[in-house]
Amino acid sequence: MKRKTVGHYYTLTFSAQFQYDQDTVYFAHCYPYTYSDLQRYLLRLETDPRKKLRFRRRVLCQSLAGNNCDLLFITNFESEADQIRQRKGIVISSRVHPGETVSSFMLKGIIDYLVGPSLGSRLLRDNFVFKVIPMLNPDGVINGHT
Repeated sequence: MKRKTVGHYYTLTFSAQFQYDQDTVYFAHCYPYTYSDLQRYLLRLETDPRKKLRFRRRVLCQSLAGNNCDLLFITNFESEADQIRQRKGIVISSRVHPGETVSSFMLKGIIDYLVGPSLGSRLLRDNFVFKVIPMLNPDGVINGHT
C-alpha cells in the first residue's frame, strides 16, 4: 500500500488449509518461551551439582496473580562472605514485555555462560555478583500478552 507521503507500507499475509475441521491450531510470530520453560530450566540449574556452587535462586516477589518472580544470584559462592560483599553488582532483567520471547533465549545463553566452566565466566564470577531477573512480568507471559 502506498503511503500518502513517500514509500510504501508492507504487510505479511498468508493462508492456511487444514486437514481436519475440529483441530485447534495456534500461530506464533516467534518461538515461545513460557513461564513453565523458565521454571524447568531453573530447576535443572539448581539440581546440577557443579552449577549450584555458582548460582542461587530466590523469590524477588509474587506477581498479582501469585506467580513467583525469580531473582538469581550468580557469583563465586566458595569465596569468603566479605569478599562477596565487596564485589560490584551487575543487574540483568528480561521479559518486561511478555511478548519478547527472544530475550528469554538470550538471557538463557547469558546464564549458561555465567554458570559455565570457562575461564572467562570464572573471572566474571570472581569479580562480580550478577543479579538476574529472568522474567519480570510472569503474569503477562502466562496469559500470552504482548
